[in-house]
Amino acid sequence: MASKRYILQIFVLLFIFLPFTNSIHFKFPSFFNFGDSNSDTGELVSAGIESLESPHGQGYFRIPSGRYCDGRLIIDFLMDAMDLPFLNAYLDSIGIPSFRKGCNFAAAGSTIQPASAQAVSPFSFGVQVAQFVRFKARVIELLAKGKRLDKYLPAQDYFQKGLYMFDIGQNDLAGAFYSKTYDQILALIPTILIEFETGIKALYDQGARNFWIHNTGPLGCLAQNVAKFGTDPASLDEQGCVSKHNQAAKVFNLQLHALTKKLQGQYTDSNFTYVDIYTIKYNLISNYSKLGFEQPIMACCGFGGPPLNYDSRIACGKTKEINGTTVTAKACNDSSEYINWDGIHYSEAANQYVSSQILTGKYSDPPFSDKMPFLLNLKF
Repeated sequence: MASKRYILQIFVLLFIFLPFTNSIHFKFPSFFNFGDSNSDTGELVSAGIESLESPHGQGYFRIPSGRYCDGRLIIDFLMDAMDLPFLNAYLDSIGIPSFRKGCNFAAAGSTIQPASAQAVSPFSFGVQVAQFVRFKARVIELLAKGKRLDKYLPAQDYFQKGLYMFDIGQNDLAGAFYSKTYDQILALIPTILIEFETGIKALYDQGARNFWIHNTGPLGCLAQNVAKFGTDPASLDEQGCVSKHNQAAKVFNLQLHALTKKLQGQYTDSNFTYVDIYTIKYNLISNYSKLGFEQPIMACCGFGGPPLNYDSRIACGKTKEINGTTVTAKACNDSSEYINWDGIHYSEAANQYVSSQILTGKYSDPPFSDKMPFLLNLKF
C-alpha cells in the first residue's frame, strides 16, 4: 500500500509542475469563499449546529478542525499552493482569528436555495452573501478607527482586488432526490441558478470583480446516494454510481457553465472562471487503482462494512444504539487508500489529487492565462 501512495505523490507532482513551465506571476491579495461542506473550514461547527469528533481531522490537523474530512479540503490545498494561510470561518471567533487574507462563509449542508425549516444549515447562499456584506461593512468601519486591527483585517481595496470562490449546489440536487422525480429536479435547476445569479450580482454590486466557480461533482458516486438510491443494479453505471444523480449533476453543470458565460458577457470589467470539478472527480473514481487508491466509493469512516461501509443512521465518529447494540462509526486503517471519507465527503488524499488537477488549468474555462490567480509555491 505504501508503494501505491508514493506513486500517487509522484503522479500529483508531475501533474502540477509540467503544465506550469509558463506559469503566471500574479496573486490576489484576498479570498472570499462561499459554499457547503466541500469547503467549510469550521462554519457550521462554530455556529454550534453540529459537532465533529475524532477521527475527523486525524491526518493533517491531528484533531477535528471543523472540516468534514480526515484532513485538508480542496480550498486548503489551493490556499497552500499560493503560500497563503488557510481561510478562517466567518463565525470562528475564538483565538483571535485573522481575516487579513479573506474569509470563508461556506457552511456544511448549505444550499443555493433558501433553507427550509428541516435544513441542516440555515446558511443558504443568500445568507452567506448577506454575511459577507455585513463583514465588509464592519471591516471598513473598524479600519476607519485606526491601524490597530490592520494585521487582522483585509485592506479596503482587497474587496475589489480579491478572488471570490464558489462551490455550492450539491445539496440542492442531492436533497431534491428524496422528494422529487428526476424530471422535477431537472425542472428545478433554472430556479436554483436564478438564486445563484442573484447572489453573484449582489457581490458584484459590493465591488467583487474576480469570480471562481466550481461546478458540482458526481453525486451518484457518493456512498450515501448509492446506499439509498442504488439498490437496483440497473440504476448504476459502470463505475457503480447512481446514473440519474450524475445525469442531474451534468445538466446542472451545463446550465451553470452557460450562466457563467452570460455573466462574463454582462460584466465585461470582471473575470469569471468556471472549473469542471465533475470531470476531475469522475476521472479519479474511474481510474482509482492507477492513481494509488484501493476504494473508489466505499467510505473509510462509517459503519456496516463492505461494500459501502455506510449507514445513514450513524455518522462518522458517532456512537449510538442500533438494533439493540451500541456501535461506533470508526475510521479505516489508512484513509489515503480511500477516495471517500465518510460516505458524503472526499478524503484528504482525494482532495489533494483534485487540487492538483485544478491547478493544471486544463479543467477551467477560460484555461489558465495571465489573468489566472495561481503562482505556485508548493508545500504538498
